[in-house]
Amino acid sequence: MKILFDLLPVIFFFAAYKIAGIFPDEAHGLVTNWLAGDIPASQAPILIATFVTIVATALQIGIVWLKHRKVDRMLWISLVVISLLGGATLAFHDPAFIQWKPTALYWLFALVLFGSDMIFRRNLIRRMLEGQIRLPDPIWLRLNLAWSLFFVILGALNIYVAYRFSEETWVNFKLFGCTALVFVFALSQGLYLSKHLIEDNAP
Repeated sequence: MKILFDLLPVIFFFAAYKIAGIFPDEAHGLVTNWLAGDIPASQAPILIATFVTIVATALQIGIVWLKHRKVDRMLWISLVVISLLGGATLAFHDPAFIQWKPTALYWLFALVLFGSDMIFRRNLIRRMLEGQIRLPDPIWLRLNLAWSLFFVILGALNIYVAYRFSEETWVNFKLFGCTALVFVFALSQGLYLSKHLIEDNAP
């Protein structure tokens, strides 16, 4: 359930885009009444999906706050990024801004992970996981670097798909492709870490 909750904005984006594509006339009428300017009908699905994603991200933060009275910093950052780039897409009717949003977040994740470890000597991956597993110090460093590099590659791949393929292909990749890549990478990391776990022999 947590995975589905984390993917809530992406799922809402995908669903809104597909539904708007099924009802193109209604979608075009909605955006032309809502946004100023001459908007091509082909842009209606991405504009509606962008707005839905901004609302879904805010809703996600609201649910977390009501449940825990605390919101992770990265969720706030995600809301800021989607609001800025999504807002630019709505204001300028340009899908390029929202297409850059995943890349901006992935590269920001990479920068935070790498910078925190290299500059401030704070391994964030270790801080998140050391309560569940024990690993040698060099393995924590490799794990942090591996995730940093993975996010850099994933961000570049997102832009490649956005500019090389159709908008609908990018929307599909955003949900299924990125999610699958994260899952496969996490699984591979789990298999790698299983060889380096430090067993707790305490009774």
